[in-house]
Amino acid sequence: MKKIILAFDGKHFSEGVMQMAEWLNSSQTVLMTGVFLSPVDYREIIGYSGMGIGTPVMMPPMETDDSLVNANIRKFEDRCQREGFEYRVHKDTDLFALQELITETRFADLLIVSSELFYENIQKNQPNDYLRKTLHESECPVLLVPENFVTPFSLILAYDGKASSVFAIKQFAYLFPELCDMDTLLVSVAEENAELPRQDYIGELSARHFNALTMQPLTSENKQTFAAWVSEKRGSLLVTGAFGRGELSSLFRKSFVTEVIRDHKIPLFIAHH
Repeated sequence: MKKIILAFDGKHFSEGVMQMAEWLNSSQTVLMTGVFLSPVDYREIIGYSGMGIGTPVMMPPMETDDSLVNANIRKFEDRCQREGFEYRVHKDTDLFALQELITETRFADLLIVSSELFYENIQKNQPNDYLRKTLHESECPVLLVPENFVTPFSLILAYDGKASSVFAIKQFAYLFPELCDMDTLLVSVAEENAELPRQDYIGELSARHFNALTMQPLTSENKQTFAAWVSEKRGSLLVTGAFGRGELSSLFRKSFVTEVIRDHKIPLFIAHH
């Protein structure tokens, strides 16, 4: 059994997150741990105002926070009890909500977060600063889920020859062997040429885990539109790395991952060292 964290910030109860957890549970029983966060991370808000960044943010009263969080907890408990899921509730509503969530990821196999709703009341353009911080510092893999997605029936493995992409592929295979019978496309997103980097090595590894594997190098033209191509693959789940702590800022400036998150079409499994 796996322990999966479902993160809900105070203002939002994500149906996408809940549906993804239910789908994973249908393949192998999991412990659903609902982590309920305050509507803002007060340390982040104080940091913004202290640096004079952007417009002032009105901080809601703490009693309002508690009311919102408690309503989401009731929804979660009712859903889990009705469906017979094993679950836990963790209420992380002190001033430092994000740090509490990150600490919890140390003791979990997977974190599921809404790629659309996560703290969108603070910043609507995703990935916002709260989501970036969570992806950057999480100590377990993260599954980003749009609110309206097609239940996955195939996998796309993004591979560029670097350690981070191979790490993500291995983490997914180790964590979800029950999903590795789905049709799987391993695509190269390397810049140098149209060949898969170290094709023999990645082929030997991937074929041991993914039972319906196809390997496809992308041409330079396709690489330019990779995010759009991926977003058209409704019913797929994208597995990607390249979220190493030192690479995060540059990745978000230029990576296809940012575009896929913003398109809100398919789920993304992200793992970094």
